[in-house]
Amino acid sequence: MQNSETVLPPITERSGPLRWLRHNLFNTWGDALLTVASTSLIYWLVKSLLIWAISTAEWDVIAANLRLFLIGQFPLEQVGRLWIALAFLVFLTGNSLAIWDRNSRLAAILILGLPVFLIFLPFAPQTRVWLGVLAVTGILGWGLGYTAPQPLKRGVAVGWLIALPVFVLLTHGFTPAVEDVPGTALTVVPTNLWGGLLLTFLLTVVANIFSFPLGLLLALGRRSELSIIRWFSIGYIELVRGVPLITILFMAQLMLPLFVPGGIDIDRVLRAMVGMTLFSAAYLAENVRGGLQAIPRGQFEAAYALGLSGAKTMYFIILPQALRLIIPILVGQFISMFKDTALVAIVGLFDLLGIARTVLSQPEFIGLHREVYAFVSLFYWGLSYAMSYISQRLETSLGLGVR
Repeated sequence: MQNSETVLPPITERSGPLRWLRHNLFNTWGDALLTVASTSLIYWLVKSLLIWAISTAEWDVIAANLRLFLIGQFPLEQVGRLWIALAFLVFLTGNSLAIWDRNSRLAAILILGLPVFLIFLPFAPQTRVWLGVLAVTGILGWGLGYTAPQPLKRGVAVGWLIALPVFVLLTHGFTPAVEDVPGTALTVVPTNLWGGLLLTFLLTVVANIFSFPLGLLLALGRRSELSIIRWFSIGYIELVRGVPLITILFMAQLMLPLFVPGGIDIDRVLRAMVGMTLFSAAYLAENVRGGLQAIPRGQFEAAYALGLSGAKTMYFIILPQALRLIIPILVGQFISMFKDTALVAIVGLFDLLGIARTVLSQPEFIGLHREVYAFVSLFYWGLSYAMSYISQRLETSLGLGVR
């Protein structure tokens, strides 16, 4: 008969708030001094910022010019088109969150919390009605995505494919404006009336969407066995990367009309979109090339051993892995391009930063630089953080960085 001994579990140290503080913030005298100094500095900064924001800052400049910050000089009688376009995007967002991230708190915040919060802000009654419509649209999209069968869920991809054309069509319109005749629902709105966050959003989306396939082709062209394609891709990438973006924007404004037939006028917003797309494509090509080089050579050899052609190997095996690896880099570039749209103010376009400069030139608001630029910075930070958060969720779902 064998004697059985009870095996006790190893002794574990109790962990609590005080122990965590001791081990992480007050482990040594140096850590303690650094913690106290950092806490004091953060407290002073936050206190000063809150005192300025609540007691000193004059936010009337934002309330009086909120429409300019959001849509520029877009005609008020045509603003309903923008609300409809935004409702379409909110519907797709709710649908996508229900399909791919249904258990995330982000869905509840975006679909329910944000519109409800905005409704209680001091907006005009018509604006509050549209915000309520956005909330209902988001809930409807989320509900359909949560309960729809799998074949219908695939339609959300088609929705995102047509989202940009629909948004641009509703923003620009297609019915010619007639003098002394009231405008119709889709009267053409000239691009010189686009501005603020609307113009910044369109520049960012167009540049990022159209630069992706162009950059992908340049990255593949740089690896091509045909010398003329390889050297053309290398020359384009190195030339564009060696020139500042502001130079590209000036060249697009001044030289692009020289390359089109006479009588064809390219508006300034389209010129800026072309310049930013060409600039972003060069950097994206290098990012994709880095992802392609990170794929082990054995992947190519295994594909060739299975009898796959070079095109099928690249399309089905190599490119998906390469793009998966560079998701953080791609999102970083998208965020950078979003912030670089502020440079179009130098060439005379009234994006978010251009509108800020216009507001500061108003006689009654001269000198309120801190309030205006703090408001603009909050917009840039919020949208940049949203893109970064979506990137982190996508990386987690794909298993990036997980062993």
